[in-house]
Amino acid sequence: MSETENTSLVQQRIPKPKWLRVKLPTGENYRKVRGLVDQHQLHTICESGNCPNMGECWGEGTATFMILGNICTRSCGFCAVATGKPLEADPFEPARVAKSIQLMGVKHAVITSVDRDDLPDGGSTIWAETVKAVRRISPGTTMETLIPDFAGKWENLQRIIDAAPEIVSHNLETVRRLTKQVRIQAKYDRSLEVLLRLKNGGMRTKSGVMLGLGETEEEVLETIDDLASVKVDILTLGQYLQPTPKHLPVAGFITPEKFAEYREVALSKGFRYVESGPLVRSSYHAEKHLF
Repeated sequence: MSETENTSLVQQRIPKPKWLRVKLPTGENYRKVRGLVDQHQLHTICESGNCPNMGECWGEGTATFMILGNICTRSCGFCAVATGKPLEADPFEPARVAKSIQLMGVKHAVITSVDRDDLPDGGSTIWAETVKAVRRISPGTTMETLIPDFAGKWENLQRIIDAAPEIVSHNLETVRRLTKQVRIQAKYDRSLEVLLRLKNGGMRTKSGVMLGLGETEEEVLETIDDLASVKVDILTLGQYLQPTPKHLPVAGFITPEKFAEYREVALSKGFRYVESGPLVRSSYHAEKHLF
């Protein structure tokens, strides 16, 4: 890392601007889901990730679930999920997740996972079984799977393609130059290949990028071009927020106006749907991406 890059990533914390304020979650649907989550001790990333859009998404019948445990084999500089040696994969987890989705009455489920580089199949068998279990118990529920790169072991990626969820998402997260700092064990070009293989397998594809980590406007535009080149259907652009003092600091806050500019650029490149704004997260308005 150059001295300039290092300086941009360790500068003092910048106060949050007013456009990052969110309303408290309200509404009948939100209260219903909130009650079910508490009563049955269900686990959603919406809660554990302190997502600012939880109230809006729950009110629309969308929720995000994390499978394969809560310990990741990777140590990304932006992510608050614990890193270490995960517990053994639970073969009963797909059934439990499917039951949670049924209990919550979720119309559109987003399912994500930690990276499981410790497993020969990368967790792809549990992934496929989870999609199948949801289909069995809640056939009216549509799904988006936010998957890891499976370390480039393409036979594991094929299990996701064979399960054929409605949307398959894999986040590029940041621009090429910052990938090594932000996604330490990941590779920019490998993620692009994941997305291309998914598209060639007939999947509707989606990817997300965080802004505010020190990238330049030129790099953002290059990243949009790279994702367009592998025919990604849906793009999300959001503001990075530092989860704890141990994680990468925010290098800058992107204005709503600049996010709007990036949205127009991305739409002109052929993306079918673009969410771009300070509070946008990977699963924001996920139910609208089914088109």
